[in-house]
Amino acid sequence: MRLLLDTHVFLWFLTGNEILPLPIRTTIADPATEPFVSAASTWEISIKYNQGRLPTATRFVTDLEGAVLRHGFLAMPITIRDGQRAGGLPLHHKDPFDRMLIAQALGGSLTLVSNEHIFDRYGVARLW
Repeated sequence: MRLLLDTHVFLWFLTGNEILPLPIRTTIADPATEPFVSAASTWEISIKYNQGRLPTATRFVTDLEGAVLRHGFLAMPITIRDGQRAGGLPLHHKDPFDRMLIAQALGGSLTLVSNEHIFDRYGVARLW
């Protein structure tokens, strides 16, 4: 299974937050799974951390790429096509980071791991 982790899922996985349900955690950690983390998520984490909104990210925010790789996740860059796709999405949801994740999941035929039900309005495959 090819998964794209929403930013909060990535953070909860890294910090061991029990809000992330065990079946989701197990699926992400399954060796048969290809879990991706978008550059959009690392960008979002960096911004929110620097605003003082993510104190739990202190231990890994200076090396997000390393955190991605150490946990066996695959880095997903943002492409021009991703930007175009995200910009063309209907305005059901206005968060630019989430819109980019939706665009990347749709473009890459990935299942988006998120608790955000509004994503379903975009026809993206979602796991939660």
